[in-house]
Amino acid sequence: MPLSAPGLPALPPELSGPVAVQLAKPVRAIPQPAALAGGCRYEPKWDGYRLVVVRERNSTRLWSKQGRDLTDRFPDVAAAALAQIPAGSVVDGEVVVWNGERLDFGLLQRRMVTAAGRIAAQVSAAPASYVAFDLLAAGGEDLRRRTFTRRRAALEDLAGRWAPPLQLSPVTADPAEAEQWFADFRPAGIEGLVVKGASTRYAPGRRDWLKVKSWETTEVLAGGVIGSLERPGQLVAGRYRDGELVVVGRTSPLSPAQSAELAAVLRPAGGDHPWPDRIGTGRFGGGRLSVPLTRVEPSTVVEVSADAALQAGVFRHPLRFVRVRPDLHPEDLPPAR
Repeated sequence: MPLSAPGLPALPPELSGPVAVQLAKPVRAIPQPAALAGGCRYEPKWDGYRLVVVRERNSTRLWSKQGRDLTDRFPDVAAAALAQIPAGSVVDGEVVVWNGERLDFGLLQRRMVTAAGRIAAQVSAAPASYVAFDLLAAGGEDLRRRTFTRRRAALEDLAGRWAPPLQLSPVTADPAEAEQWFADFRPAGIEGLVVKGASTRYAPGRRDWLKVKSWETTEVLAGGVIGSLERPGQLVAGRYRDGELVVVGRTSPLSPAQSAELAAVLRPAGGDHPWPDRIGTGRFGGGRLSVPLTRVEPSTVVEVSADAALQAGVFRHPLRFVRVRPDLHPEDLPPAR
């Protein structure tokens, strides 16, 4: 039976949806324990969609960070929230989809483009999970002015009665444990850490939280560049999938030294290069805007630094150029998944 409460006071208008969420600003290293007010609390950074669950008296709505109602996209999460979260609650968290032992952003994204009549099949084939990390309201009361420590305690009490697909995101005050998570959780697709101050309030729209991404180096083929062979501005990375060279990402803009290092080894592509003359400026080489692509002979291996965000073998975020690897050959690289 849903945990309804007909006599419960209505939620404040700003928490009835859509709900403005607190944000995080990127940092390059894991913050020290005293970096934030009250001491740091470290949580995994989940590779999913930010989702606020608004549990009214007799209904549940799911709101994205951008203010979009996604209830119809995640009916499995909505049903679980209606059954397990008491009325008058507002929960902040992330919706994810697991594929075996790794988060799969591609399966998650299918929910956003699938026709409404086919969502049930997606739910059956790739059920979603909801990972909660903050509690903004309980019993109809706005909790955002309470400290993170108090909100977290209330959330843990609430989550003690949950069952999948609802789950509680772990948190630690121990920097050594956070470092271990940072390293050990990456193979599962966890992007890094989010860090919050124990004595801080919930500040919608502000970037008072910190986030640090987990990066590791890997190798790609130089399949093309944005710019000229003599002065490449960005590397367009490739790998082979079933014998075909495919785009798997691009680097952030190259420094003058990186550009010179890459230019020294690039050769113009032959007529059988499969890539087009232009490439989109959006994620995955898509988007409405496009720029000229200079194709190159895919014989140069380049080491890049990448975060854990993958979709169908494609790096969703910009890569960082590290160096050319003349000691490696194209056949040494793993295929695109």
